[in-house]
Amino acid sequence: MGKGAQGSDAAAAGGEVEENMAAWLVAKNTLKIMPFKLPPVGPYDVRVRMKAVGICGSDVHYLREMRIAHFVVKEPMVIGHECAGVVEEVGAGVMHLSVGDRVALEPGVSCWRCRHCKGGRYNLCEDMKFFATPPVHGSLANQVVHPADLCFKLPDGVSLEEGAMCEPLSVGVHACRRAGVGPETGVLVVGAGPIGLVSLLAARAFGAPRVVVVDVDDHRLAVARSLGADAAVRVSPRVEDLADEVERIRAAMGSDIDVSLDCAGFSKTMSTALESTRPGGKVCLVGMGHNEMTLPLTAAAAREVDVVGVFRYKDTWPLCIDFLRSGKVDVKPLITHRFGFSQRDVEEAFEVSARGRDAIKVMFNL
Repeated sequence: MGKGAQGSDAAAAGGEVEENMAAWLVAKNTLKIMPFKLPPVGPYDVRVRMKAVGICGSDVHYLREMRIAHFVVKEPMVIGHECAGVVEEVGAGVMHLSVGDRVALEPGVSCWRCRHCKGGRYNLCEDMKFFATPPVHGSLANQVVHPADLCFKLPDGVSLEEGAMCEPLSVGVHACRRAGVGPETGVLVVGAGPIGLVSLLAARAFGAPRVVVVDVDDHRLAVARSLGADAAVRVSPRVEDLADEVERIRAAMGSDIDVSLDCAGFSKTMSTALESTRPGGKVCLVGMGHNEMTLPLTAAAAREVDVVGVFRYKDTWPLCIDFLRSGKVDVKPLITHRFGFSQRDVEEAFEVSARGRDAIKVMFNL
């Protein structure tokens, strides 16, 4: 996966080879567009020309800190992992894709040999090679080489930008699966950032009859309402306000909160989820929150509230694509900013994404 980018297209005139370029993270707060050489296309690989690449919060975090938890950027790395493009070359053993197919790429390549992979939980593979997770290069490039079985053909009517959005949507889908969201599940989403909003969309697609979203930001809450949240509750960062906020959240739901999805990952947000969820319900921590939290676990245990975690996703792209094709999920309103692929575009796009405010998903059109 993330096999890189060596130019391999002969120009129509002169037989010149196109040089593949990519956005490299070279130091804190420094991105540079530089050549990126691809390996040969293997028998079960495809070469894909990138057309749409989104910026994830993890991309911004790497740019600012050069690390996430124990993943440390020690040498220049190509950034980006939310992506879709057009197949330009297929390996000899690839039967399900052809040149010209539009595809969404699942960014993680697992080993398929360890107990997690064999047990069907390949997202937990300790040898996972994931786009833009050091030392593996990402996909914000003109072209990449990727395993064909991780490239999913997009049907007519599903755009390449929507294909790139399958990656964040997959997080919400996996969270709903882990939490058992269904037609009888009242869902609380804590945090109305990009992952909270796709979790809202996923919960709706899974049939949740009522979804309440909480956040500290009025604009994000307005977006959540526009995407179909039944209620939006503004909260504060103050732990001292928790008890009153839980009462307001429960009142907004109007019935039991069966599942809470914490899409922020702070002590306050996780406490909100634990305190709001009914006895016997479930709280799902979506993604990688703060390493250490102070939580009311004893009280939650006394009510038998189950706590589960979500790390990336597994087997989600086909369902995400079906949700998009059928119209059960519309991710287009989440794409708030678009940029090209020049040095200036890359720098400005990451600045916009890092600022937040009205930026939800920033997308590159290559």
